[in-house]
Amino acid sequence: MDFASPAPEPAPVTTIAWRLAHIIVSCLAYRVEWYFDGQDFDAEAFAYAGTADEALKQLDEMYARWNAGVRELSDADLDNPPAMGPERFPMENRVLHVNRELIHHGAEISLLRDLYRRQD
Repeated sequence: MDFASPAPEPAPVTTIAWRLAHIIVSCLAYRVEWYFDGQDFDAEAFAYAGTADEALKQLDEMYARWNAGVRELSDADLDNPPAMGPERFPMENRVLHVNRELIHHGAEISLLRDLYRRQD
């Protein structure tokens, strides 16, 4: 999953593979490790998927870990900032943010799939 800082102008259209990697790593893996495992996550050491099936398996596994962690949170956990990670917002804010990111990037993947199917 490559990127540039600052982003090139105009920014390229990202691929479905790039979006899946972003969801798996940036949206889920970092947060699962920080919030539920109490560890830092190393994106450079992550074994990025080489196939669509592998990426979907990684997505399912990481989402299951995220969902399980969120379901274990108490009301008090949701009211307070997480112990790990750079964010100092209440955990309920982090849960909403991650879920919004999943919806946002999932919709982008759906759009790219639709565009690919409709190309001549």
